[in-house]
Amino acid sequence: MDQTITFSAESLQIARIAIAVFFGILFIQSGLDKVFNFRENLSWLVTHFKDTFMSGVVPVIFLVITISETAAGIISAYGAIDIYIHKTTNIALLGLELSALSLIFLFFGQRIAKDYAGAGSLVTYFTASIIGILLLS
Repeated sequence: MDQTITFSAESLQIARIAIAVFFGILFIQSGLDKVFNFRENLSWLVTHFKDTFMSGVVPVIFLVITISETAAGIISAYGAIDIYIHKTTNIALLGLELSALSLIFLFFGQRIAKDYAGAGSLVTYFTASIIGILLLS
């Protein structure tokens, strides 16, 4: 039995803007926290990964995730504005795709560090990012 879910154009627009704003806030805050509290975050990560094969590359990984998160947040936030003004979803979709990629990076790191609770806490965000990608596609 083929069941199709339909939404009004207005409710779909609101959902698209909301998911883009959500990930904009999430990753702009997270990225900026890493920038403004660089030493503390890096120190924590060095300790977190000290017994893993990633221990020697933590500063590089930290830089990559900081850039990835900040870009995901800025593009998602800009994408929300673009949806509102131009009614297009391309930019917001890119932001959500970068958000999902950032979450995969984080999830991978948490699993490598054997921080299973930390990895588990990312599942909800990842699920939301996938729903957002589907809403924006």
